[in-house]
Formats: sequence, structure tokens, C-alpha cells
Amino acid sequence: MPPLPFDFHDLRKKLSTHLLPWQRSFQFWVRAADIYTGYKVFQARTMFVRDAEKQEEMWERQHELAAEKLYCMCSDLGGFFLKVAQVIGKPDLAPAAWVKRLVTLCDQAPATPYKDIKLVLERELGHSVGELFETFDANPLGSASIAQVHKARLRGTDRDVVVKVQHPGVQNLMMTDIRNLQAFALFIQKTDIKFDFYSITKEMEKQIGYEFDFTREAVAMEKIRRFLYENNKKSPVLVPRVMQDMVTRMVFVMEYINGVPILKLGDEIAKRGINPGGKVAATAKQNILKSLTLAYGQMILKSGFFHADPHPGNILVCKGSEVALLDYGQVKDLPDNLRLGYANLVLAIADNDPIRVIESYRELGMVTVSKCENYPQELLKLAQTMFDTKLPPGVTILQPFSEESSIKKVPVQAFPEELFSVLRTVLLLRGLSVGLGINYSCAEQWRPIAEEALYQAGRLKDEDRKMVSRRRGLFRRTSRRR
Repeated sequence: MPPLPFDFHDLRKKLSTHLLPWQRSFQFWVRAADIYTGYKVFQARTMFVRDAEKQEEMWERQHELAAEKLYCMCSDLGGFFLKVAQVIGKPDLAPAAWVKRLVTLCDQAPATPYKDIKLVLERELGHSVGELFETFDANPLGSASIAQVHKARLRGTDRDVVVKVQHPGVQNLMMTDIRNLQAFALFIQKTDIKFDFYSITKEMEKQIGYEFDFTREAVAMEKIRRFLYENNKKSPVLVPRVMQDMVTRMVFVMEYINGVPILKLGDEIAKRGINPGGKVAATAKQNILKSLTLAYGQMILKSGFFHADPHPGNILVCKGSEVALLDYGQVKDLPDNLRLGYANLVLAIADNDPIRVIESYRELGMVTVSKCENYPQELLKLAQTMFDTKLPPGVTILQPFSEESSIKKVPVQAFPEELFSVLRTVLLLRGLSVGLGINYSCAEQWRPIAEEALYQAGRLKDEDRKMVSRRRGLFRRTSRRR
């Protein structure tokens, strides 16, 4: 009898998800320390190299070495670290070597075997798969860090649906990961990068905790769907309908929307015989970004309740360049004071107004320290880097370890936890725009929405009202044409 094929990497990945919490923590700290100290030692070495070109070559080699280590850590440990890879593996946020290596992890979470999924599904819904569905595809459409999704057809109908089922035991796994990340955040903000990372990880813990309750996700999806469909003649994005009688804490059945994942848009364009670099493709990409950005501007600034996870795996491109927004596990409900404070910051960024940025940061509870002569301009640059999809002039990538970085020049001592979801959303939108090859400013597109929000709250001066009214009329006409 021939020997069975054996995949050591697959075995290592399976074993890592069954480690005891202390064993998993040990693996994280050993690997994280190795990557961090590698950069610090390398940083010291570059001080003795004066040739800028040689320095650049050395940095590229270091990034490649670190990228491989980071990839192995995220791939082997899985769980929450797959989400980490989604956040940092973007062209504007990480070195090119990191992006090239980490982008492949976005949809590579290991799938739970069908027999285990079937047990969860039947236990949660109280019926057998055969009683509920005409057909059920045992092979998942995709598997993410918390759940996987299967395509099915409801019994006695011609309606296709998506069945989302939570991986058994995943909650304890991810909570262990995030607490390790919190400890690492405290260490790094005290020793190197003067930014309040700990508050961000606390907000992540809260948001991730919500993702394990699919009944909450179903309510959030319906709330956002109603808001977008009621506030526009045509919703900027498609939102799936919820099958109301088929939702539990671990199972969620929703409408199936046919589309192409945005990461495969280039392949789909080429398949249709369209020049990926031509005007038709460029127009389609611009329409996709405008639709997404319009939806997010309305959700964040007008409602305050928004989908907070627009990574590529959650975005489908449908017929006619329509966009579908999936997965409402991470949503955020901003209190009015933060919503209006952020609206004020949007105007400050759109108008390149450093004084208004200072006022907005103070209003939002963001505490910064002036460590440079040109503090107002550096703070404006930091605000653009953090909260706009268009990077400031001269900035092509975020380099937190660089002495020229705005974060180094303007340390952020306090960052409101609730604002992290806005920050993460803008960074993910920026990653999409970079990936599509379009450089645009969400702050400029959101300006009329921000003005309307402030106008309705009585926050704009009398002399600004006519300007706001004109822009509001233009914004509404644009929305009707969509």
C-alpha cells in the first residue's frame, strides 16, 4: 500500500489551533520578539551606512526577511492573526515585501470539516440539513477567521442563500491572541513608537467579542440596509437580506448575491476582453470606489452606525459595476459628539486647515505632544495620514520607525477607543484605492456630508449656511443620479 501524502505545514497549522493558551502565547512572544529585535538591530546597523541607495537596498532585504517571519507567524497561528494580516498587509501601510507576502492570507483561513459544520448547523436551527435546504454545498464559498460560508437553496423555493456557520471553539482562541497583542502594544508604545496602541487593541477586543453573536450581526445588517435604501433613491451598495427565522448565535442565513470578489476584479476585466489599463476599466474602478466611499460617508457622518470592516474579502463587484458589502460582524455606533467631531476633522482635512485640525483633535479627545517647530503643519500631515485615503504630499508609505514620520514628530499620547473603527475603515478604503490604482481623497468626497451633519446640529456659522445649502443640493442631485 503506497504511503499517504503528508503535508507538514498543514499539520503544523492544525496543531497550532489546538495549543493550550500558554503554549500559544509563548509562540506569539518568541516570534514577535524575533521580528521586533531584528528591526532594532538592523536600525542600529544602518546608522553606519551613509550611502542612501545602499541603505534602501539594505532596508528592502530586511523587510523581505521580516515579511517571511510575519507570514509564518500569522499563517501558523491563524485565528486573530489572520485579521492582523488583513489590516497591515496593505500597500500604503506596510513595506512592499510585507504586502506581497501577507495579501495571500486574506482568504486562507483553514476550513472546518463539513461534518463538524453540519453538527453546529443542525443543533442551532433544530432541523436536519435536508429538512431546511433543497441543496447544500459541502465545500465552503470561503473561510475566514471566525466563520465559513456555504451556498445553499432553501427547501421548496428557487431562492439561493448563503449559510454562515461559526468555527467551533474559535472564540477562546481569538481572545488569547488579542490579549497577547494588547501586552505587545503596551510594550512597543513605551519603548519605541509613541502612539496609544493599547486603546486601539482594547477597542479591537470589544469589536471582536461582538462578532461571535450572529443575532447581533443580523440586526446590524438590517439596520444599515434600511438606512442606505431609505436615504438614497438607489443605495450606493447592495446589502444582503436576512432570513429572519434562520438566525442564531452561531448560524446566520442570508440572501445570496452573485458577484466577483474585488481582489479578482482585474482577472474578471481581462476575461471580458477589456483592457485593464484602459478608460473603460478606469471608469469602472472609479465608480466602484465612489459607491463604497459614498456609502461610508453617509453611514459614518450622517448615521453614526456603520459597517467597520471593508477589507477586500467583504466586497463583491456585481453586474454593471454595482458593489455589494458583506459581513456585518464588525459595526460601530458612534456617539453624536464623536460623529460631529469627526465631521469637523473631515472639513479640516479637506480644507488643509491645520488650526481646525488642532481644534478637532482636542474635541475628539486625541492628546498629542508638540515635539517639532512646525507643529500645526505636522499635525495636519498626521491627520491626513490617519484619516484620509489620499496620503499627504511626499508620503508614499507609512514608516512609523522613521524619524521623519509624523507619528515620531507628533506623539499621540491618548487615542479614543471608539475612534479606532473609523481609523481602520479609512485605512482599509485607502488600501482598496491603492490596489485599484486610484489616488483620491475621501475627505473631499465627504465634505458635503460633513457640512450637512454639522449644519443639522447647528454647528455651522450663519455665513456658512448658503454655501452648505448649495453643496447639500449638489450632493442630493448626485445621489439621485446614482
